[in-house]
Amino acid sequence: MTRRDVQIAVFAKPPVAGRAKTRLIPALGPEGAAQLHATLVARTLEMAVAAGIGPVTLWCADDTGHPLFDHLATRLGLERRQQHGSDLGERMFHAFEHHCPAGPLILIGTDCPALEGKTLAQAAQTLRTHDAVFVPAEDGGYVLTGFNRPERSAFQNVPWGGSEVMATTRRQLQRAAVRWAELDAHWDLDRPEDLPRFLALTHAKLPLTT
Repeated sequence: MTRRDVQIAVFAKPPVAGRAKTRLIPALGPEGAAQLHATLVARTLEMAVAAGIGPVTLWCADDTGHPLFDHLATRLGLERRQQHGSDLGERMFHAFEHHCPAGPLILIGTDCPALEGKTLAQAAQTLRTHDAVFVPAEDGGYVLTGFNRPERSAFQNVPWGGSEVMATTRRQLQRAAVRWAELDAHWDLDRPEDLPRFLALTHAKLPLTT
Protein backbone atom coordinates (compact mmCIF):
# COMPACT_ATOMS: atom_id res chain seq x y z
CA MET A 1 0.00 0.00 0.00
CA THR A 2 1.31 3.44 -0.91
CA ARG A 3 0.73 6.57 1.15
CA ARG A 4 -1.95 7.82 -1.25
CA ASP A 5 -3.91 4.57 -1.43
CA VAL A 6 -7.34 5.17 0.05
CA GLN A 7 -8.32 2.49 2.51
CA ILE A 8 -11.92 1.42 3.02
CA ALA A 9 -13.41 0.46 6.38
CA VAL A 10 -16.75 -1.33 6.38
CA PHE A 11 -18.70 -1.30 9.65
CA ALA A 12 -20.98 -4.30 10.11
CA LYS A 13 -23.01 -6.04 12.77
CA PRO A 14 -23.39 -9.83 12.75
CA PRO A 15 -26.73 -10.98 11.30
CA VAL A 16 -28.25 -12.14 14.58
CA ALA A 17 -32.03 -12.58 14.56
CA GLY A 18 -33.69 -10.04 16.82
CA ARG A 19 -30.64 -7.76 16.84
CA ALA A 20 -30.08 -6.99 13.15
CA LYS A 21 -32.28 -4.64 11.15
CA THR A 22 -34.72 -4.39 14.04
CA ARG A 23 -36.84 -1.70 12.35
CA LEU A 24 -37.58 -4.19 9.57
CA ILE A 25 -38.77 -6.93 11.93
CA PRO A 26 -42.44 -5.86 11.67
CA ALA A 27 -42.28 -6.50 7.92
CA LEU A 28 -39.87 -9.44 7.73
CA GLY A 29 -39.77 -11.06 11.17
CA PRO A 30 -36.54 -11.48 13.17
CA GLU A 31 -35.08 -14.20 10.90
CA GLY A 32 -36.04 -12.39 7.71
CA ALA A 33 -34.53 -9.12 8.90
CA ALA A 34 -31.30 -10.90 9.86
CA GLN A 35 -31.21 -12.63 6.49
CA LEU A 36 -31.63 -9.32 4.69
CA HIS A 37 -28.85 -7.84 6.81
CA ALA A 38 -26.54 -10.71 5.83
CA THR A 39 -27.32 -10.00 2.17
CA LEU A 40 -26.48 -6.32 2.63
CA VAL A 41 -23.19 -7.09 4.40
CA ALA A 42 -22.08 -9.42 1.61
CA ARG A 43 -23.20 -7.00 -1.09
CA THR A 44 -21.34 -4.08 0.48
CA LEU A 45 -18.08 -5.94 1.01
CA GLU A 46 -18.11 -7.36 -2.50
CA MET A 47 -18.70 -3.89 -3.91
CA ALA A 48 -15.93 -2.32 -1.82
CA VAL A 49 -13.38 -4.94 -2.88
CA ALA A 50 -14.41 -4.78 -6.54
CA ALA A 51 -14.02 -0.98 -6.53
CA GLY A 52 -10.24 -1.45 -6.35
CA ILE A 53 -9.70 1.78 -4.42
CA GLY A 54 -7.43 0.31 -1.76
CA PRO A 55 -7.34 -2.24 1.08
CA VAL A 56 -10.70 -3.12 2.61
CA THR A 57 -11.06 -3.89 6.33
CA LEU A 58 -14.16 -5.35 7.95
CA TRP A 59 -14.80 -3.66 11.30
CA CYS A 60 -17.08 -5.97 13.26
CA ALA A 61 -19.49 -5.05 16.01
CA ASP A 62 -19.81 -7.66 18.76
CA ASP A 63 -18.67 -10.95 17.19
CA THR A 64 -15.68 -10.88 14.82
CA GLY A 65 -15.91 -14.67 14.49
CA HIS A 66 -19.49 -14.90 13.25
CA PRO A 67 -19.74 -17.54 10.46
CA LEU A 68 -20.78 -14.91 7.89
CA PHE A 69 -17.73 -12.81 8.72
CA ASP A 70 -15.51 -15.91 8.57
CA HIS A 71 -16.89 -16.81 5.15
CA LEU A 72 -16.61 -13.33 3.64
CA ALA A 73 -13.18 -12.61 5.11
CA THR A 74 -11.83 -15.85 3.65
CA ARG A 75 -13.50 -15.48 0.25
CA LEU A 76 -12.62 -11.81 -0.20
CA GLY A 77 -9.26 -11.77 1.61
CA LEU A 78 -10.31 -9.27 4.25
CA GLU A 79 -8.65 -8.21 7.47
CA ARG A 80 -11.05 -8.08 10.41
CA ARG A 81 -11.01 -5.75 13.36
CA GLN A 82 -13.20 -5.19 16.41
CA GLN A 83 -15.10 -1.94 16.81
CA HIS A 84 -14.37 -0.09 20.06
CA GLY A 85 -16.26 2.77 21.70
CA SER A 86 -19.36 3.60 23.70
CA ASP A 87 -21.29 5.00 20.74
CA LEU A 88 -21.11 5.07 16.94
CA GLY A 89 -19.07 8.27 16.92
CA GLU A 90 -16.37 6.84 19.18
CA ARG A 91 -16.27 3.64 17.14
CA MET A 92 -15.83 5.52 13.87
CA PHE A 93 -13.19 7.85 15.28
CA HIS A 94 -11.27 4.83 16.61
CA ALA A 95 -11.23 3.32 13.10
CA PHE A 96 -9.96 6.56 11.59
CA GLU A 97 -7.23 6.85 14.25
CA HIS A 98 -6.15 3.30 13.44
CA HIS A 99 -6.00 3.72 9.66
CA CYS A 100 -5.16 7.32 8.88
CA PRO A 101 -1.46 7.28 9.77
CA ALA A 102 -1.07 5.07 6.67
CA GLY A 103 -3.24 7.24 4.42
CA PRO A 104 -6.78 8.47 3.80
CA LEU A 105 -9.73 6.35 4.89
CA ILE A 106 -13.28 6.03 3.61
CA LEU A 107 -15.73 4.51 6.09
CA ILE A 108 -19.09 3.03 5.10
CA GLY A 109 -21.79 0.91 6.68
CA THR A 110 -23.86 -1.79 5.07
CA ASP A 111 -27.29 -0.10 4.96
CA CYS A 112 -26.98 1.59 1.55
CA PRO A 113 -27.58 -0.94 -1.25
CA ALA A 114 -27.43 1.82 -3.88
CA LEU A 115 -23.82 2.69 -3.01
CA GLU A 116 -21.52 1.81 -5.92
CA GLY A 117 -17.82 1.57 -6.59
CA LYS A 118 -17.92 4.71 -8.72
CA THR A 119 -19.06 6.68 -5.65
CA LEU A 120 -16.15 5.26 -3.65
CA ALA A 121 -13.81 6.32 -6.46
CA GLN A 122 -15.34 9.80 -6.49
CA ALA A 123 -14.93 10.06 -2.72
CA ALA A 124 -11.31 8.93 -2.95
CA GLN A 125 -10.62 11.56 -5.61
CA THR A 126 -12.30 14.22 -3.47
CA LEU A 127 -9.88 13.48 -0.63
CA ARG A 128 -7.06 14.70 -2.86
CA THR A 129 -8.42 18.24 -2.64
CA HIS A 130 -10.41 18.27 0.61
CA ASP A 131 -9.86 17.29 4.24
CA ALA A 132 -13.02 15.21 4.32
CA VAL A 133 -15.86 13.89 2.17
CA PHE A 134 -19.43 12.80 2.94
CA VAL A 135 -22.31 11.14 1.14
CA PRO A 136 -25.44 12.37 2.93
CA ALA A 137 -28.43 10.09 3.43
CA GLU A 138 -31.91 11.17 2.43
CA ASP A 139 -33.09 10.63 6.01
CA GLY A 140 -30.67 13.20 7.44
CA GLY A 141 -27.72 10.96 8.27
CA TYR A 142 -24.83 9.96 6.02
CA VAL A 143 -23.82 6.70 4.34
CA LEU A 144 -20.13 7.47 3.71
CA THR A 145 -17.49 9.58 5.36
CA GLY A 146 -13.83 9.95 4.53
CA PHE A 147 -10.95 11.85 6.10
CA ASN A 148 -7.29 12.41 5.41
CA ARG A 149 -6.84 13.02 9.13
CA PRO A 150 -9.62 12.35 11.62
CA GLU A 151 -11.34 15.30 13.27
CA ARG A 152 -12.62 14.13 16.65
CA SER A 153 -15.24 16.85 17.00
CA ALA A 154 -17.03 15.59 13.87
CA PHE A 155 -17.99 12.47 15.83
CA GLN A 156 -18.85 14.05 19.17
CA ASN A 157 -22.25 15.20 20.44
CA VAL A 158 -24.00 13.89 17.32
CA PRO A 159 -27.57 12.53 17.73
CA TRP A 160 -26.83 9.21 16.05
CA GLY A 161 -29.80 7.52 14.44
CA GLY A 162 -31.80 10.74 14.10
CA SER A 163 -32.60 13.13 11.29
CA GLU A 164 -30.05 15.77 12.43
CA VAL A 165 -26.86 13.73 12.06
CA MET A 166 -25.58 15.42 8.90
CA ALA A 167 -26.74 18.88 9.96
CA THR A 168 -24.95 18.53 13.31
CA THR A 169 -21.84 17.18 11.61
CA ARG A 170 -21.75 20.17 9.25
CA ARG A 171 -21.78 22.54 12.21
CA GLN A 172 -18.96 20.63 13.90
CA LEU A 173 -16.88 20.68 10.71
CA GLN A 174 -17.42 24.41 10.27
CA ARG A 175 -16.28 25.11 13.84
CA ALA A 176 -13.16 22.99 13.30
CA ALA A 177 -12.36 24.72 9.98
CA VAL A 178 -12.42 21.40 8.13
CA ARG A 179 -12.58 21.62 4.35
CA TRP A 180 -15.12 19.03 3.27
CA ALA A 181 -17.19 18.18 0.21
CA GLU A 182 -20.52 16.39 -0.11
CA LEU A 183 -21.43 14.05 -2.94
CA ASP A 184 -24.96 13.27 -4.10
CA ALA A 185 -27.28 12.02 -1.38
CA HIS A 186 -28.20 8.32 -1.23
CA TRP A 187 -31.03 6.41 0.42
CA ASP A 188 -30.48 3.72 3.00
CA LEU A 189 -32.51 0.66 3.88
CA ASP A 190 -33.84 1.01 7.40
CA ARG A 191 -37.63 0.94 7.36
CA PRO A 192 -40.33 -1.28 5.84
CA GLU A 193 -41.22 1.49 3.40
CA ASP A 194 -37.66 1.27 1.99
CA LEU A 195 -38.10 -2.37 0.95
CA PRO A 196 -39.83 -1.76 -2.42
CA ARG A 197 -36.92 0.46 -3.46
CA PHE A 198 -34.44 -2.28 -2.56
CA LEU A 199 -36.39 -4.96 -4.41
CA ALA A 200 -36.64 -2.75 -7.50
CA LEU A 201 -32.90 -2.03 -7.38
CA THR A 202 -31.79 -5.64 -6.96
CA HIS A 203 -34.65 -7.45 -8.73
CA ALA A 204 -34.73 -9.64 -5.63
CA LYS A 205 -37.72 -11.29 -4.07
CA LEU A 206 -38.44 -11.98 -0.43
CA PRO A 207 -37.46 -14.10 1.38
CA LEU A 208 -33.82 -13.62 0.43
CA THR A 209 -31.15 -16.29 0.35
CA THR A 210 -27.48 -15.61 1.00
